[in-house]
Amino acid sequence: MAWSRHRHAPWYLGAVSFTESSFFPLPPDVMLAPMSLANPAKAWRFALLTTLASVAGGLFGYAIGYFAFDLIEPWLSESRYWAAYQTSEAWFKKWGFWAIFVAGFSPIPYKVFTIAAGALSMALLPFVLASIIGRGLRFFLVAGLMKWGGARMEALLHRYVDRLGWATVALVVIGALLYQQTGAP
Repeated sequence: MAWSRHRHAPWYLGAVSFTESSFFPLPPDVMLAPMSLANPAKAWRFALLTTLASVAGGLFGYAIGYFAFDLIEPWLSESRYWAAYQTSEAWFKKWGFWAIFVAGFSPIPYKVFTIAAGALSMALLPFVLASIIGRGLRFFLVAGLMKWGGARMEALLHRYVDRLGWATVALVVIGALLYQQTGAP
């Protein structure tokens, strides 16, 4: 909260957004929400900054996976992210683009998916598009809710953000299953 009112807060927001997408555990929402609440006139600018920095960080995570996965694999396999990494591999094989989209929007650790995308050599253009759409929807939603709902919305967001994210994951999975059931190519 203190950082969100600092005169250099946009720089901090950009740094947190970039690092969270590749290795840092703190989500940018914790700065984006109070910054948008404190200055609603700049909420869309903050959401755009967060989205662009997050996608840039996602590209860094992709590069880590593509160029240095062998170096980080021993650490990753011992970390709490290993199960998420294995899940991301399975999701990529099955859903590709949609795996990045869901990870970008939901509480699933996006950083794990960015590294996995690079390690599995996902095509870069779909990776970037899914990241922009997923991250953009998430951050513009957070900024918009703060701009529109104020402090009351902030309290509700903190209370229900994980549930909203998991509900989105469930809807995408249900949609994918229905798509498969219809026999679509």
